[in-house]
Amino acid sequence: MMGNTRPIFKRELAGYFNSPIAYIFITVFLGLSSWLFFKGFFVVGEASLRMFFGILPWVFLFFVPAITMRLWAEERKVGTMELLMTFPVTDAEAVLGKYLASLAFLALSLALSLVIPAFVALLGNPDTGQIVGGYLGGLLMGGAFLAIGLFISSLTENQIVAFIISVVVIFGLFILGEDFVLFGLPDRLVPVFSYVGLGGHYDSISRGVIDSRDIIYYLSVIVFFLYLNVKSIEVRK
Repeated sequence: MMGNTRPIFKRELAGYFNSPIAYIFITVFLGLSSWLFFKGFFVVGEASLRMFFGILPWVFLFFVPAITMRLWAEERKVGTMELLMTFPVTDAEAVLGKYLASLAFLALSLALSLVIPAFVALLGNPDTGQIVGGYLGGLLMGGAFLAIGLFISSLTENQIVAFIISVVVIFGLFILGEDFVLFGLPDRLVPVFSYVGLGGHYDSISRGVIDSRDIIYYLSVIVFFLYLNVKSIEVRK
């Protein structure tokens, strides 16, 4: 399976860097996240990355759908999706190749942001466990966001529509476990919504508490939406 996935992966990853899109996305991501972090960092005066990992989900909320909105929508709009499906590659391999390419791009963007904790380390002694947990949580959360955005991109040929719907769906799933949502729910539904919400699991990992249940949760979300993506491609065919 991976043998057929590799060409799709290379094609999609090269597609980011063959145009200015990748460089614009990375510049905006690094610039925005750095500005938001350092804006409060020098006010607080504490050598901690807590604020950076706190704003990361909200930056991802718009950054990730911008990555995924074109992956299937553009294929459908220009008519290359039908050509892609004639290749000796299964729907699952095509979906996996596109997903891994977007994940690699996101991981690269996150890796470039390591200059932020490096700078903070020059000024103090930040919690290494929190940094490791924050980046692991960011990658897992971002991977879940990507799977959701990729699925939604397969439902439309309009990239802007795919972007907007992805933002709305991700935001809705992210806040499900927040206190202001849980407050108005019946007691029997609180544990369910608390577990289903994307945000609570990230908060736990980003504090440096790496629990296998949180990792399994994000992997389950990724697999579930990739499965839906495969099914949506099958229906379109």
